Order: sequence, then C-alpha cells, then structure tokens
Amino acid sequence: MEFLVVWFFNFWNSSIGKKLVMAITGICLILFLIFHLAGNFTLYFGRDAFNTYAATLGLVKPVVRIIEIILALIILIHIFNGVKLWIENKIARPVDYKVNAASKNSTFSSRTMIYTGSVVLIFLVVHLQTFWYKYNFTGSEHPDLYEIVVGWFQVEWYSIMYIASMILMGFHLNHGFQSAFQTFGWNHNKYSPLIKAVGTIYAFLMAIGFAAIPFYFLLFHGGN
Repeated sequence: MEFLVVWFFNFWNSSIGKKLVMAITGICLILFLIFHLAGNFTLYFGRDAFNTYAATLGLVKPVVRIIEIILALIILIHIFNGVKLWIENKIARPVDYKVNAASKNSTFSSRTMIYTGSVVLIFLVVHLQTFWYKYNFTGSEHPDLYEIVVGWFQVEWYSIMYIASMILMGFHLNHGFQSAFQTFGWNHNKYSPLIKAVGTIYAFLMAIGFAAIPFYFLLFHGGN
C-alpha cells in the first residue's frame, strides 16, 4: 500500500503525470461544456422552457450537488496543474529565448493558454456569483432563474464581458482539445489533422454557442 502511495505521489508530480491529469480533467470539462450549452439553449424557447429545465435538475438536486463538487475539484486540479506546468516551463526556458522563434513553432492558442485560462477563471467566478449563487442562495424557495439570467444578459457591461470571455475560451479550448489527445498519444500524422480540425470546430461552436446567448438577449429580446 505504501509503495502505491509513493508511486502515485511521484507520478502525480512528474511531468508526464501532470500532463495526463491536465488531459483527463480537460476532456471532462470539454464534455461538461457540451451539456451545459445544450441546457442553456432552452433560454431561446422562453421562460417556461428554461425554468422547466432548471426544475428538472432540481428534482435530482442531491445528484446535481455531487456533480457540482466533482466538477469543482476537476476545475481546481486543472488550474493547479496548469499553473504548475506553466511555471516549470518558464523556469526551464532559457532567458534569451526569442519570441519570434517561439511563434514559428507554436500557435497563438498555445502561447496564450495561461492568459486565456486566467480570463476564463475570472469570468467563472463572476458567472457563479451572478447566476449559481443567486439561484441557490437568494432566500426564495422557487427563484425565477430565467428572470435572473435574462436580467443579467440585458446588462451591457456583463454581456460584453461574457462574449469576450467566450471568445477567449474558444482559443483556450482549441489548443486544449488538441493537446489532450496528443498527451494520450494520438499525435500520429494520420490522425493529427483530423484531431486538429475537430478541435477547431468544437472550440468555434462552443465559443459562438455561448456568446450568441447574451448577444441575443442584449440586442433582440427587448426585456421579456
């Protein structure tokens, strides 16, 4: 047992271990975003549709709470390992490293992962405070989640922040998707172009899908 604990600790702190953890947690978050976007799309069908979707989740609230805790742990582990890998890479990189040389061997998405990830994290904190916190801790037994969401999406600064954050999230997802599959060893010349294409399409759809919602309510919904 002690041997397994030592092995796990050593593997967790190894470069390969951290990259594997990043890949696994990243894939989990990628899948979550698909389901989350699908649920958010019920906003387009009006108050009853969205509140029914929220109420349906409320029927299995204990399960939802467990999923939320697991999701929070996944996000924290992903952030911790991401920052740790970034720091290690900065330390290992020579001081006279040339930016121009880096741009030839990497994409914009890969070079800005720490920055786009930081923006998404800040957005997530604000997002949870405005939606999740208000829905769960408003003191009302049956808060109108549709009213809360639409109300915030009609606040100009919030919608602009939301849209900008989703665009940056798209860049983050684009590299993260491809990086995850490379970590799993799927970087063969035969599969890499397909993975790259699927990752780009996925990132684009997630960014546009999420950003379109506040855009719609801010410009076209008219307050109802």
